[in-house]
Amino acid sequence: MIAFIVRRLLAMIPMLIAISFISFAIIQLPPGDYLSTLQAVQGTSGGGMSNEQAQLLRERYGLDESFLTQYWKWVKGFPKGDLGYSYEWTSGVWPLIKDRIWYTLLLGACSILVMVVLSVPIGIYSATHQYSIGDTLMSVIAFLGLSVPGFLLALIWIYIGGVLLNLDVLGAQSKEYINVAFSWGKAWDYFLHLWPPAIILGLASTAQLMRIMRNGMLDEMNKQYITTARAKGLKERKVINKYAVRSALNPVVSVLAMEVPKIISSSILIGVVMSVPTTGPLFLRSLQSQDMYVAGAFLLIMSLMLLMSNLIADLLLAWLDPRIVYT
Repeated sequence: MIAFIVRRLLAMIPMLIAISFISFAIIQLPPGDYLSTLQAVQGTSGGGMSNEQAQLLRERYGLDESFLTQYWKWVKGFPKGDLGYSYEWTSGVWPLIKDRIWYTLLLGACSILVMVVLSVPIGIYSATHQYSIGDTLMSVIAFLGLSVPGFLLALIWIYIGGVLLNLDVLGAQSKEYINVAFSWGKAWDYFLHLWPPAIILGLASTAQLMRIMRNGMLDEMNKQYITTARAKGLKERKVINKYAVRSALNPVVSVLAMEVPKIISSSILIGVVMSVPTTGPLFLRSLQSQDMYVAGAFLLIMSLMLLMSNLIADLLLAWLDPRIVYT
C-alpha cells in the first residue's frame, strides 16, 4: 500500500507539470493581455493610459516575451513556493490566495461531510423500505435537490436568515469579530457562518449520492451472499450493515471523489451571492482581467485537489472492499 501511495504521488509530478502548461496556454488564448484589458476598462470611464505607457509596462512585466519564456518564469518559482505575481493586486499570488484556498478546502470538506452524513443513511433507509411512503418522500426531495441550483438556495437562505430571522448571514464572520484576536466566541461565530454555505454546496450532490446509495443497496440485497447470510440466521441489521452497506459504498466513494471539481465550480456563484471568501470570486476576477498568474495558480491548485481526492478515494475503496488490492 505504501509503495502504491508513493507511486501515485510521484506520478502526480509530471501530471501537474502537464496541467500547468495546458492551463497557462488556455489562459493566454484570449487576445490581448492584462494591460490591454486594463486600457479597455479605463477607456470606458474616459481615462486610461496611452499605448506608449502600456508598452513600457508590458516590457517591465515581461508581457511582451514569448509564451515559453513567460511559462518558464512562472514554473521556476514553484519549488520555492512562488506562484507568480498578480498585476492587478500588485502582490505575490500565494499571499493573495492562501486564505481563500484554506477556506475553500474547509468549506469543501464540510460539504462532503454533509453529503455523506445525509446521503448514506437516507439511501439505506430508502432501499430497505422500498416503495414505502418514506422512500417516495425521500425520492421526491432528491429530485428537488437535483433540480434546484445552489445559488438559488443561497438566495432563499439569505431571505430566510437575513430578513425573516434577522441573522447576519453574509460573509465568513460577523462584523464585530473581524480583525479581532482569537476567542471562543469568534470561533463559534465562524462556525455559524460556515455551515450554511457548506449545506447549500452539499445538498445538490447529496440527492445524487442518495440515489446511487439506494440503487447500490437494492442491487447488493438481491445477491446470493446476502441470501446465504440470512439463511445462516444472521440478524437482518448485521446482514445490512456489515455486508450490503459495505459493498454499496463503492460507487458512492468513487462519485464522491469526482464531486470535488463540482464543489469548487459551485462555490464561485455561492461565494459571490453569500460574500464568503472562496476561491471563486477572485478566480473569476482574474479571468476577466487576464491576471494570468493568479488564474493559472488557481487552476493548478484545483487540479492538485482533484488528484489528491482521487488518491484518497482509491485508498478508501481498498479499505472498504478487501477484493481490491493495490500493489
